[in-house]
Amino acid sequence: MKVAITGATGFVGSRLIQRLHGEGHKIVVLTRNTTFAQKVFPSESFPNVEIVVYTPNASGSWQSIIASCDGVVNLAGEPIGEGRWTPERKQQIFNSRKLGTQKIVEAIANANSKTAVATTEGTSATRCLPSVLINASAIGYYGTSETATFDETSLSGNDFLAQVCQAWEAEARKVKDAGVRLVILRFGIVLGNGGALGKMIPPFKLFAGGPIGSGRQWFSWIHVDDLVNLILQALTKPEIEGVYNATAPNPVRMADLSQTLGQVMNRPSWLPVPAFAIEALLGDGAIVVLEGQQVIPKRTVQTGFEYKYPNLQSALTQILT
Repeated sequence: MKVAITGATGFVGSRLIQRLHGEGHKIVVLTRNTTFAQKVFPSESFPNVEIVVYTPNASGSWQSIIASCDGVVNLAGEPIGEGRWTPERKQQIFNSRKLGTQKIVEAIANANSKTAVATTEGTSATRCLPSVLINASAIGYYGTSETATFDETSLSGNDFLAQVCQAWEAEARKVKDAGVRLVILRFGIVLGNGGALGKMIPPFKLFAGGPIGSGRQWFSWIHVDDLVNLILQALTKPEIEGVYNATAPNPVRMADLSQTLGQVMNRPSWLPVPAFAIEALLGDGAIVVLEGQQVIPKRTVQTGFEYKYPNLQSALTQILT
């Protein structure tokens, strides 16, 4: 396959490209920072990777490259867990997802509008490339709760992150008007060498780890390798379509996460991080770590997807060893 990817230099995107490249696929990296992308994917190590500069919030010549691809994976979006949510920051988070997806869908629609292709018989045939869009979303779609359980059929919440996800997914759904298969993956907290887990490990190394906030909030997670496998399945299996929760089948509460992390690292989990400290640091953005949701990947499991790391302890053990 030839796959175009946004957000390719991020935590998930870079791991996905390593897998795709290792399997012999061609990759188009759509990035705002070609210099950084070239450092992450040097040509001598990644000869199958083409790096193209793009403007996620504006139309441009970058969109034409999508016409040559079999599929698109849209992972781009401003980080939500870094810094205070000022009004300007919230607008960046919202626009990076809504407008960025809008321009990706525009490019796919333009590619599929050019249907007249000459054949050896001199007649015309229908060109339908790319044929699939894998669009990221997040479990923030469901809002937060300490008591409810959510699956792919659950209604959306009404807080800021839920509104972002609704707008994000609404733009992605417009690609179906071009006859393109759409898969929306609602990401949980992705665990791997980096990301959220990378920020939790240092205090444990210093014997100062513990649960964040009350410890009762749900933590719906997925190992990065399982997420990459899920994206690959969505790319290659035409029967996969619609919304899927990209979470492990066994979510845990924050207190259980901290205890398990301490056990795997052979460190105590005794020093809670008070909610007011997180709120002072992140403001409204503290909701990302102080509140959560119990999300079950019902449709994902129904596809027959096999998790390498369905349980937290096995996931953390693999990552930390």
